[in-house]
Amino acid sequence: MSISSDQLSAAAADHPEPGPATEPGPVLPATRSAPAGPDRAGIGLHLVIVDDGLVLLGRRRNSSFADGCWHLPAGHLEPGESITAGMAREAREELGIGIDPAGLELLHVLHQLDADDTEGRLQLFFRPVVYTGQVSNREPEKCHELRWWPLDGLPEQVVPYTARALGEIALGRGVSTPGWPG
Repeated sequence: MSISSDQLSAAAADHPEPGPATEPGPVLPATRSAPAGPDRAGIGLHLVIVDDGLVLLGRRRNSSFADGCWHLPAGHLEPGESITAGMAREAREELGIGIDPAGLELLHVLHQLDADDTEGRLQLFFRPVVYTGQVSNREPEKCHELRWWPLDGLPEQVVPYTARALGEIALGRGVSTPGWPG
């Protein structure tokens, strides 16, 4: 499985930006504070770094979710931050790399419903157009190790929705909804 720039461009062409609205929307204040609460923790931010057909994964440690499994560098959106600012923050905290939030490309949106979860979770997968610094494990208490894996040879113990999202990205699909009816 490989993710080519042609596939990513084709996926973007299939989903053009909507045109201008016929009626103006509501006037919003220049700054707003995001509501705090459990619904904010349901937005996952994932970084897809691919280099020469290899994707960067970390093996989770001391985690209540998927302990010992391989997963993309990831975290959750915090109150008051945009999704791109949150992804840039997570990259800095987990990998020690700098990413301009404007330099992130959204590759995939996965809206997952687990059998025991009636709320669902929104998982966003970003690719950095460019980053600065050297990738390193900055959270060894949460990540046992970082390793580059071939996209067509992911480890057996990979978080299932991570494998699903990488497969969807390879096929040029921008959205998936595992677990939801229809």
